Amino acid sequence: MNSRERISAALSHRPPDILPCDFGGGFQTGIAVSLVYKLRQRLGLDPPGTPVKVVEVYQMLGEIEPDLCEWIGSDTVSLAGTGTMFGYPSVDFKEWRLADGTPVLVPIDFNTAYADNGDLFQYPGGDRTIPPSGRMPAGGHFFDAVIRQEPLDEARLDFRDNLEEFGPVSDAEIEHLRHEAGRLHAGTDKALFCTFGGLTFGDIALVPGVSLKNPRGIRDIEEWYVSLVLRPEYIKSVFARQAEIAVENLKKLHRAVGERISIIQTNGTDFGAQNGPFCSVRQYRDLFLPYQQKVNGWIHENTGWKTFMHCCGGIEPLLPAVIEAGFDILNPVQCSAAGMDPAELKKKYGSRIVFWGGGVDTQKTLPFGTPDQVRAEVEERVRIFGEGGGYVFNAIHNVVAGTPLDNLMALFETVRKFRSGSA
Repeated sequence: MNSRERISAALSHRPPDILPCDFGGGFQTGIAVSLVYKLRQRLGLDPPGTPVKVVEVYQMLGEIEPDLCEWIGSDTVSLAGTGTMFGYPSVDFKEWRLADGTPVLVPIDFNTAYADNGDLFQYPGGDRTIPPSGRMPAGGHFFDAVIRQEPLDEARLDFRDNLEEFGPVSDAEIEHLRHEAGRLHAGTDKALFCTFGGLTFGDIALVPGVSLKNPRGIRDIEEWYVSLVLRPEYIKSVFARQAEIAVENLKKLHRAVGERISIIQTNGTDFGAQNGPFCSVRQYRDLFLPYQQKVNGWIHENTGWKTFMHCCGGIEPLLPAVIEAGFDILNPVQCSAAGMDPAELKKKYGSRIVFWGGGVDTQKTLPFGTPDQVRAEVEERVRIFGEGGGYVFNAIHNVVAGTPLDNLMALFETVRKFRSGSA
């Protein structure tokens, strides 16, 4: 099988020829840019000092170029638009350095400023004449949202204010995606993993509106979660209109790219914490499932694309409803959370949803374990999740900065053994 056929087999719950793998296809399946740099240097892929492109500026993820993709054995390639979380385009790039000196390439409008205490601030649209919308703490490796909630006036709350960032996709953006889909489909044998804006409902990374210069509506994270209980009709109004816009945008996307896409992410909202879901099954079914069904349903009725749900935490009680909502794929499969035992998940749900991730714990084992512990965990997870198909290997969420390079090498060397048949 080539990569595209291998991913197709996994998505169809058929045994592939070798272990399917994804690193860098999506923005929750990647590697911190500082680690990509170190990995490329260790493998001798670049001369010292060669910068690595940042492909996602909020999480500071590094580009997995074709040479590294082939060494890792990744079967996917990213298809994404030109926008960034902070509202400026990711088209032209300039050199920049991380706080530790790592050379990187960032978008031209990556217009940051350091505070006296070492915090790094990002600005919506790169406009430093207005307050910042993102903050990387001193010593940190990615950005957090800066909350810019205006005082709420209950009598004047308008659900349309929480829809400012959702609108018709531009013709220029559609043309970009059409061109890139054609180029990647014809020029590689990889499965195209599409990230397309506006499809996920209530993603708390998006609620603060870090791309907006003057966000209106409910933008405070705590207030948003409170509103799920206190203002459910407001939330439903936001989601209902967002779903209508999403379907119209999906129609434009499909006309442009056709069936060249294999996977499209339609959820990034986290419904779980370490100790279980932080919403009830009833609340999920009431507030989220109808709108997810509308988006996923249109995709399944009109395309051959498979729908990808990124959702962290202990969400096992929600999985029957998640499957009912039309999700084909679950990521990152956070096995360290309550109720997320790999063997039980595979037994109960392995025939109904594809597990994409779960390959190694990025909270403990990968950053703090030994190389032997990494190898053992990867081997165990592959044998559990890979049995009978329906599995694509990835770590549990992005591989974070500060992970020991020897541990990362142990991960990839183990994956390579499975893919070569020597494991």
